[in-house]
Amino acid sequence: MRVHSHEVDYTSSVSDSVPASDADTLTPVEKIDPIYHALLRVYGQPTWRPHHPPLDELVLTILSQHTSDLNSGRAFAQLQAALPTWEAVRDAPVEAIAAAIQSGGLAQMKAPRIKAILQRIWDERGSFDLDFLKTVPLDEARAWLAALPGVGPKTAACVLLFACGRPAMPVDTHVHRVSRRLGLVPDRATAEQAHVLLEALVPPEWYYAFHLNVIKHGREVCKAPRPRCEICVLTQWCDYYRGVRTQ
Repeated sequence: MRVHSHEVDYTSSVSDSVPASDADTLTPVEKIDPIYHALLRVYGQPTWRPHHPPLDELVLTILSQHTSDLNSGRAFAQLQAALPTWEAVRDAPVEAIAAAIQSGGLAQMKAPRIKAILQRIWDERGSFDLDFLKTVPLDEARAWLAALPGVGPKTAACVLLFACGRPAMPVDTHVHRVSRRLGLVPDRATAEQAHVLLEALVPPEWYYAFHLNVIKHGREVCKAPRPRCEICVLTQWCDYYRGVRTQ
């Protein structure tokens, strides 16, 4: 996900505080409101805006897998420079696509996937215009994207949320980690299971802000190897922190 960092006050007071003994017994449904609003106070209310046309967002999301936003953005720009139209990308040898996106990493895996997706879209639609995803029933749009080669729940949700403005919850590595630590989803839940659970738990009108703010929190505070619990505003609702505190 392409999310920009900014200076924030991680120690902002949280008015929704509850006694630790009560927090221990809160369900995910009871936690989600105070967690959501605590994140808003720290990171702000992001305003939705269309990022890219749906096909651009789809290819960008594929390029973003297992790399940084900087690298994936550079790879996308280099792909556009080398092969200026989607027809040109579709018709290019896989080796030419891989060479263009080399800076994004895993080019040998991503290039054939991109080519296969473009060919499938053209064969089915006769066009690379995917604006129909903005108006067809949401389940139909999700299923159509998921049927494309190598497109999973996260990629489909990114296209729907960011390019189409539709209520979908992308679960990347940060959202997956933070939601499990907080106890919003079971610790053993897979990313695919977390998509379903979080979409049922979080109100659809919160998806965009929740997704972006949890990513920021995961990058800046709830880091994978060493979470910065000492500055986290979510510790009173956090299963992980409670486990560390009682050890």
